Amino acid sequence: MNNTKYGRSSGFSLIELVSVLSISVSVGAVLTPALSHSRSQARGMSSEGNLATIGKIGAMYGLDNDDRIFTYTWQAGGIYINLKNGGTFQPSTDIEAAARQSTNILQRATGRLFGDSGILVPSQRIMHRQFSHLVLADYLGGNVSDPMWADPADANLLYWQANPLEYLEDDNSFPYGNGIPDQAGFDIDANWGLRGIVQKWAFASSYQTVPHAWQQDYEITQYAPTDLSPHLFTTVAGQPELGDRRFHEVRFSSAKVWMHEEFDREQAGSPYFAYDHAQPAKLMFDGSINTAMSCLAASSVNPEDYLNGDKFVWEQTYLPLDTFPVPLGGLEDPTLLNMRYRWTLGGLQGIDYPQMLSRP
Repeated sequence: MNNTKYGRSSGFSLIELVSVLSISVSVGAVLTPALSHSRSQARGMSSEGNLATIGKIGAMYGLDNDDRIFTYTWQAGGIYINLKNGGTFQPSTDIEAAARQSTNILQRATGRLFGDSGILVPSQRIMHRQFSHLVLADYLGGNVSDPMWADPADANLLYWQANPLEYLEDDNSFPYGNGIPDQAGFDIDANWGLRGIVQKWAFASSYQTVPHAWQQDYEITQYAPTDLSPHLFTTVAGQPELGDRRFHEVRFSSAKVWMHEEFDREQAGSPYFAYDHAQPAKLMFDGSINTAMSCLAASSVNPEDYLNGDKFVWEQTYLPLDTFPVPLGGLEDPTLLNMRYRWTLGGLQGIDYPQMLSRP
């Protein structure tokens, strides 16, 4: 016997469907901004989690390496193995040594030694600021493309990580893939287009390490900012000795920035970290995460000025790399930005956020 009841079906009539859709559209219009904000907050929290994890691993590295802050350890004059031919080489500067160490790490991690995909030694660039994490990745076993190194809102880096070879075939996907832009307002240093540099974007980090974590405080020879671009540094009086900074040299660990997001991608326009209202996630040397506005940080000082007996506030315009977020005022924006915790007065012994000193 058929016991099926032929009452109303579980579907909608046309009138009901129209009513439901109308309500859904109305509710969606209300919820979309809130959901978008929630997603942005979630990405921000995930980015903060990344930095907190990096801080914990960095502290472990220090315990295992005589209190050293992680960065490149190869030095000028050292003798190292060339993985491609089994021979040896001797870098003439610490910056060359770091470039070769980063290449060694990536060659071992990826197996890419030969052919078109072979990892090349980068030149004309300081690897420490955006690639010091490779030393930590090597310490962990070699996962150089772990999502931990990327802000979840950094779509470019996530694409490069997922497609470490394919992105090089899409000239529009990475900085200067189509050469130096004709449009004014970009960083136009031709070295950005070198093969040894463009193939490294898949192994970059959204989080920058402050210079005094990898160079000495106010030595006669060191790197300092240049007016040409916030992405480039210049040397003061010769070739600096890099690395070998220790945690015990940090005097105010809760108030000193160690690493930070280069861009606040949770805000409209993804402002560069130095904009006053930017709130990039920042890893402090005590392992805490600081999301305070950049304007609350102490002003920056150019190390070169300091060595000359001056303490002028260092400001410069933000000049983007091709494919990176543009200035909030558009290309050629003349706004001068205080670089704050990038160039801390006092280096590792200085204070970036004075208000953090009274934190319980």
